Amino acid sequence: MTVSITDVAKAAGVSASTVSRALRGRPGVSDAVRERISRVASSLGYTASRNAAGLASRRTLTFGVLTPYVGRWFFGQIIDSAERVLSEAGYDLLLYNVGSEEARERFFADLPVRKRVDALLTLVVPTEEEAAALRGLGIPLGLIVGGARPGFVTVGIDDRAGTRLAVRHLLNLGHRRIGLIGTGPTAPMHWTTPIERRLAYLELLAEAGIEYDPEIEADGEFTVEGGERAMTRLLAASRPPTAVFAQSDEMAMGALRALRRHRLRVPRDVSVVGFDDHQLAEVVGLTTVAQPVAAQGAEAAALLLEQLRNPGGEVPEYVGMPVRFVLRDTTGPPRDLDRD
Repeated sequence: MTVSITDVAKAAGVSASTVSRALRGRPGVSDAVRERISRVASSLGYTASRNAAGLASRRTLTFGVLTPYVGRWFFGQIIDSAERVLSEAGYDLLLYNVGSEEARERFFADLPVRKRVDALLTLVVPTEEEAAALRGLGIPLGLIVGGARPGFVTVGIDDRAGTRLAVRHLLNLGHRRIGLIGTGPTAPMHWTTPIERRLAYLELLAEAGIEYDPEIEADGEFTVEGGERAMTRLLAASRPPTAVFAQSDEMAMGALRALRRHRLRVPRDVSVVGFDDHQLAEVVGLTTVAQPVAAQGAEAAALLLEQLRNPGGEVPEYVGMPVRFVLRDTTGPPRDLDRD
């Protein structure tokens, strides 16, 4: 016969709500009573139901995650690290993939997370209208990409500072024809990261007195295949670059593959810098800007959990994570400075 929470409460001489709080580690129960309830529950073979516990606490014990991509490395790392933190705290994760404009419009029109999740972590940069809709849910909100937003706790990095590290390194080596692989004005899904990195690239060129050449900028689509195609386009320029800054390591790896297929040597013929410190970056010897991707997901999840545990407590609006430059084998001085 199935043992219910009412059976445990009757045997322990307390209310069902007290049993629920005791077995879930909630406050308001003395140590002696908690110990007695645990002993009774164990002797009766009672296992707490997640649904019943959720009803007692008015919680779903579920976190929502809104993402534009599932299979791409950066987003996968964030989701995995957040899930680990949430799982340890007894929460499930409900994933909403809005990888197309149609899916995004449908999500914000229907808001299917309503009453299904206790908090929402978004990897999508919301418009002002979308942000207002999410705030209307009345639940803790977290944001990984983009700057600080009212009503959200944001965890992120300084994309411009990271880009400056990469481009400054190439300038210091003597490069003056520095190409860019990424995406900027046409960045999809209102994604601000590539825009910020492109702006920093343009700022560094201007500071160095170098005129921007659109012929050595190409859209790499933030994929390995896109990076390879972009590098091939840059090599077809009337004056190809002696160095390339790729806005992600995956695009940088695609660039390296294109250079190899063109029988060009790295860094003797072309230097390449990436951004992320992908786990394969060290394998291929890629010079890059490292960001703590997994730590961002874990930190955002922890901050949202703290909001649930302590609703009246102060939560930072923005938590900045550090970036650092990692020198490896894919950068060096230009082979011939007279070439520029």
